[in-house]
Amino acid sequence: MAREEASPLRRGWTTGACAAAAARAAYAALLTGRFPDPVTIRLPRGQRPSFPLALAELENGRARAGIVKDAGDDPDVTHGATIVAEVAWGPPGSGVAFAAGEGVGTVTRPGLPLAVGEPAINPAPRAMIGAALADLAAAHGAPPPDLCVTLAIPGGERLAEKTMNARLGIVGGLSVLGTTGVVVPYSCASWVHAIQRGIDVARAAGLRHVAAATGATSERAVQRLYALPDHALIDMGDFAGATLKYLRRHPLERLTLAGGFAKMAKLAAGALDLHSGKSRVDPALLVELLAAAGADGATLAAARACDSAGALLAAAGAAAPGLAAGVARRAREVALATLSGATAVEVAIVDRGGEFLARVGG
Repeated sequence: MAREEASPLRRGWTTGACAAAAARAAYAALLTGRFPDPVTIRLPRGQRPSFPLALAELENGRARAGIVKDAGDDPDVTHGATIVAEVAWGPPGSGVAFAAGEGVGTVTRPGLPLAVGEPAINPAPRAMIGAALADLAAAHGAPPPDLCVTLAIPGGERLAEKTMNARLGIVGGLSVLGTTGVVVPYSCASWVHAIQRGIDVARAAGLRHVAAATGATSERAVQRLYALPDHALIDMGDFAGATLKYLRRHPLERLTLAGGFAKMAKLAAGALDLHSGKSRVDPALLVELLAAAGADGATLAAARACDSAGALLAAAGAAAPGLAAGVARRAREVALATLSGATAVEVAIVDRGGEFLARVGG
């Protein structure tokens, strides 16, 4: 029997696209007294999606429209949230101004592409919203609009606790994001975006030392060791390459890369994406490093029979510290080569209990 092919993952719409559609619907109500439902917008790459309205209110010269975000098959924290745009007339000549409503954060630290005090509505969604409103004005023969657009995401402050916003200095809620308007499932674009903005914030704050960690345990260990502030911590996850390449273009003085033994073993082998679906531990390299650490023949034989990095580390016995140090040295060499020498690098390997197995380059 032929095996059925897996269905392709369904794409979705960014928060910015939903906000643009909601703002267009609300502005249409101001112009005509009626809400288009569904409302259609044009995205930066030419797609023309339509969105059904979940909210439509018009009173006293203000209109509110809401759209339930559909992120497709992406595990987006805002999937199912309602994106609300309230549109009101602004002073003549003011253009389109933006404000943060319930659940949309405010920028409190420099380094982001928005000034301190601005609502956390990124430049690309602002441009998308502005284009949607200008297109509608032109279609009705109206001049370029002077409007105040207030975006809200009810429950957004609670959802923001699952994001990196607090470290970036965005308080009070979520960011309105999205460059193309389309969410590609599991592209991890938002995670890479958070890494880059975290580095930007650290640089703007004048920090000399940041730590990029693969997980919470290693991050806490390094933070305790160096008493680093929260905005010096980069939640790198599996994206070592994205972190190092961005630092190559936007260098900081000092970087600590921290993670568990298996993740750092992948980096030592040259892998820059540490996800299990993208890279594998190289047992031959680990046995080579174990031999260099002085392990005897019986230990090496036991290591060759292991089927995981953790098992191999356990089989290393007394040579385990030397093996961990060898992995850290190799991982540091890969990191330095990727950075092209712009940043001093330390690699720290941390066990599941939060203790350091090795630190090289500190």
